[in-house]
Amino acid sequence: MTRKKLTRRQFIAATALSSAALVTAPYVRGAHAAGKLSIGFWDHWVPGANKASTDIVNEWAEKEKVEVAIDYIPSQGNKNLLTIAAEAQAKAGHDILAMPTWWPHAQAELLEPMNDVVEGLIKQNGEVNGTVQYLGKAGNKWLGVPACVGSQIKGPCSRIDLMKQHAGIDVQAMYPAGSAPKADGWTTDTFLKAAEACHKGGVPFGIGLGETSDSVDTVGAFFLAFGAEVVDAKGNVVVKNDNVRQALEYYKKLMAFLPSDAPSWDDGSNNRWLVSGRGALIMNPPSAWAVARRDAPQIAEQCWTHGFPVGPKGRFAPFLPYFWSVWSFSKNKEAAKSVLTRLSQPDAVEKMVAASGGYDLPAFEKLTTLKTWAEEGPPKGTLYHYPNPHKHQLLSISASPAPPKVAQQIYTQATLTKMCVRFYRGEPMEKTLAWAEGELEGFMRS
Repeated sequence: MTRKKLTRRQFIAATALSSAALVTAPYVRGAHAAGKLSIGFWDHWVPGANKASTDIVNEWAEKEKVEVAIDYIPSQGNKNLLTIAAEAQAKAGHDILAMPTWWPHAQAELLEPMNDVVEGLIKQNGEVNGTVQYLGKAGNKWLGVPACVGSQIKGPCSRIDLMKQHAGIDVQAMYPAGSAPKADGWTTDTFLKAAEACHKGGVPFGIGLGETSDSVDTVGAFFLAFGAEVVDAKGNVVVKNDNVRQALEYYKKLMAFLPSDAPSWDDGSNNRWLVSGRGALIMNPPSAWAVARRDAPQIAEQCWTHGFPVGPKGRFAPFLPYFWSVWSFSKNKEAAKSVLTRLSQPDAVEKMVAASGGYDLPAFEKLTTLKTWAEEGPPKGTLYHYPNPHKHQLLSISASPAPPKVAQQIYTQATLTKMCVRFYRGEPMEKTLAWAEGELEGFMRS
């Protein structure tokens, strides 16, 4: 992999405190040991974040007399996804495995129902958002426990100074720390005008139009803001509709104000854009701000994370949840459910959120106002609105509400960004829609 400047994908590798890809928790043995348990967690790119999970599990293991081994599996090179696929094929591996977004549905037939755990946690910690239900349930079966670790919102991170100077927008006043947003005027039209003003000022918004997750997540939220569905919840291909046409027209206008190489951006490009000081806004979780805090503190001091602009059909924000799932072939399902219940207790969640510097997001509504987000800085309060504490926006995922196994293909193939790029480059609208219709019908058959 070619490495240029630090991105969140490279966060661990570029720090002195980088963790190994594989960390094994100390084994706990006792005369009354209640069996063995193996866990495959996602390997966090925030230094020290893995230790919080390890400590909580080891404390539980000592109390319950369970012999535990933990592997931290990195997402670099998709090693975590390869591990999921390999264990599914072999029907052997970890008892518990962390699975991002679409993967519980992809492995639904091989996962242990977790209704007893999740329903109890909802009673305790409050409801989960609609995207967690969409990705975490197949029918009435919960496919995993919503995980705090790794879950993220990819919302706007704006430069306070540049937005004031070039767009006349005070993002701190619009999203004040410690109180509800005052953002009725933060619309898709306002966003477009701000993008134009910052482009003219030489500090364009850093939004990608590539084929990786960050680009796909952003365009998906804008499509939802216009009510632009390409496949509906019943699995019908409906791409040839006026809402999709409206979304494409909007993105064509927006792309004129973005960096010229935006269609070739990957998930590190927007991070570098922010840290370099070249742009007024990106769409990202707080990892880009955290890198700026370390490498370019004068830029970090001017960063403010806040909500998405509202469109004709609502205000949506890209939310990518993780789940802790238990294989149906697990040899210790009882212990697996017990430790996942422990990891989902408020005190455990608070420790993990603090260890990640506010990056990780619990799915439960009663756990969105932890002190970490109010206190992190500089500037203090920069992350206050990151967890959506006032339910100001609907947390969404690109390609929804299509059935998850179809939506996963739309997402992975970056169909929405490809549509935008084709139309922007001069392809007639109806030809772009016909191309997309063919792609989507192919997904339905596969």
